Amino acid sequence: MDIQRGTYGFRFAEDTGLQLCILFAAGCDSITGPAYSWDGLERTDGPLLLFQYTFSGEGIFESGQRTHRIAAGQAFLAEIPGPHRYYYHPDATEPWEFMFLLFRPALILPHWRKFLHEAGEAPYLPADSPPVRLAQMIVADAGAGRISDPLIASSCIYQFVTELARLQVTSLRDRANWADNIRRAAEYIELHYSQMISIDQLSEHVSLSKYHLIRRFSASTGLTPVAYLTRVRTEKAMELLRGTPLSIEAIAGAVGYSSGSYFIKAFRSLTGLTPGEFRSGGESLVYRKLFFD
Repeated sequence: MDIQRGTYGFRFAEDTGLQLCILFAAGCDSITGPAYSWDGLERTDGPLLLFQYTFSGEGIFESGQRTHRIAAGQAFLAEIPGPHRYYYHPDATEPWEFMFLLFRPALILPHWRKFLHEAGEAPYLPADSPPVRLAQMIVADAGAGRISDPLIASSCIYQFVTELARLQVTSLRDRANWADNIRRAAEYIELHYSQMISIDQLSEHVSLSKYHLIRRFSASTGLTPVAYLTRVRTEKAMELLRGTPLSIEAIAGAVGYSSGSYFIKAFRSLTGLTPGEFRSGGESLVYRKLFFD
């Protein structure tokens, strides 16, 4: 880690005539003990969005009923206030070293939630990926005093969240650089999307533990295996909606969903349309296909 440790806060005067992203704080830290512990329901400085990326060591991120061990190369995303907690791993033997960005959700919450939906709340991100490199630059610029006005701060945050949101686009297009077992996992999903595919089944097929499969798949593709499966099923469903007279229930079964209602929910979450609206066009354009970026 080559950026200086410290926390840098920003409290620029707001201009009501401008809509700007608001950077609240940025920093880099090295934690060695249990005194470092944050509860998202007890904080009073929200609403805030937190991106924290680990360089080395290990911490714990609890969110709802889920517990994530946050290791090197892994980030976590949290909305403050919220039902989460993060702290130094009690059994760790080395410092937990990380960087973080805190910013207001105004203007950028849809980008944030798009990434959260596709990559999960504790994604693995390559150290040379654009969001990680950009976050490092923001922290370095904060320490050097180069974020000197609200326009610069807004530009930094908007660019960062945009790169985060488009990470899966560039990752999916870079299939030639995926590891062999990740390509095989993707191909398995593409061939067997109409069946119930569990993470256990997929990890056994590519000879990886569930932990390593999710980590490597997300880092390579920008999507969790479940989000990738939803994407493939939606693309296949669009072909059937446009090219066949099959009912919505029949198409749901053909692409692997146990019920039409679940299919409609999944289809709409990705396309913004119900399957029926996509098929008929309704009051909008009649699409032959939708391309996801």
